[in-house]
Amino acid sequence: MAQTSAEDLKTTPLFARHTAAGGRMVPFAGYSLPVQYATGIMAEHNWTRQSAGLFDVSHMGPSFLVLNDPSGDAEADHAAIAALVEPLVCGDIAGLKPGHIRYTLLLNEAGGIIDDLMIGRSPKFPGSLYVVVNAGTKEGDFSRLAAAIGTRAKLTRADDGALLALQGPEAVTVLSAILPGVTELGFMTYRSIEIDGQTIIVSRCGYTGEDGFELLCPADFATTLWDRLTADSRVKPAGLGARDSLRLEAGLPLYGHDLDETISPIEAGLGFALSKRRREAVDFPGATRILAERESQPNRIRVGLVVEGAPAREGAEILDDTGTPIGVITSGGFAPTLGKAIAMGFVPPAHAETGTRLQVSVRGRAQPAEVVPTPFVPHRYFRKTQSS
Repeated sequence: MAQTSAEDLKTTPLFARHTAAGGRMVPFAGYSLPVQYATGIMAEHNWTRQSAGLFDVSHMGPSFLVLNDPSGDAEADHAAIAALVEPLVCGDIAGLKPGHIRYTLLLNEAGGIIDDLMIGRSPKFPGSLYVVVNAGTKEGDFSRLAAAIGTRAKLTRADDGALLALQGPEAVTVLSAILPGVTELGFMTYRSIEIDGQTIIVSRCGYTGEDGFELLCPADFATTLWDRLTADSRVKPAGLGARDSLRLEAGLPLYGHDLDETISPIEAGLGFALSKRRREAVDFPGATRILAERESQPNRIRVGLVVEGAPAREGAEILDDTGTPIGVITSGGFAPTLGKAIAMGFVPPAHAETGTRLQVSVRGRAQPAEVVPTPFVPHRYFRKTQSS
């Protein structure tokens, strides 16, 4: 189980490994986590892009939803568990194939985003879903899920274990030497693999834009798995700082910054998360607003910006070419891969076209900025072809 530090912060099962490796520990989502190690954020970022970075993401909220009275018919049982969850989200959970994961959104009745999450259909157990929610929202998310399933299914939290993310072009080669079988996985698929009598849930996904894996394991096996991975010279630990700069380059939104309960999927540029069947049925929370925005335009749209000069941070004003405030930066920083400052923020649709020249206010000075497509750095996910 996670313990509590003197500052009343939870620690992950890998806390001792972080401090031994020189990790600079900071509070994050109620946990003490490494923002960086001795090599620094930029080195960790670049190493992940060129080789493999290892992240401790045990603060996240993994869990399992399991039908209480399965019929034994795999498809019927999956339909039953999906029917309990779908009223909360906009994704087609019923349409998931065994072992596949879907990115979806937990929505309120006004069409705002309560959280973004991953839901996977078990490749082995009918009527079972693997759900991973964000750290800062997990208590509320788990309460909503528990209320939705009632007595018809059981919610089992797994956030007392460890969740590791191995990301980068060398991740698959490194991991396949320890966990044979991971090469069979494509992007957004998962399976369980046994090692030393332990069950590891391996998902081929991540939050960096690189190919990579997330590994859920029991707490008492976490240091063993960490040590085996870091024994490979191609793997180096990476902290929260590099994770944030990597996800920013990948154009991925961060809940609590680029997403919140007032922002709709269309405003956030996440319209792809609205599954076709759910759109046609108009049966998800906030559907009236969201579908209206999809047909016309919302009042604001999340855009990517390249900023000249110093990085624009969250909260900085976005200005039009006359200096009039039109929006706000929600994520920003220096992009090591590009060697320039980048940001994401919300602007009216009239200012959202690629190539639009804008300005951002940084410490009281207006700096030139330009709307660019996201991701800033191309994704390198491993997608299996139809023939593979």
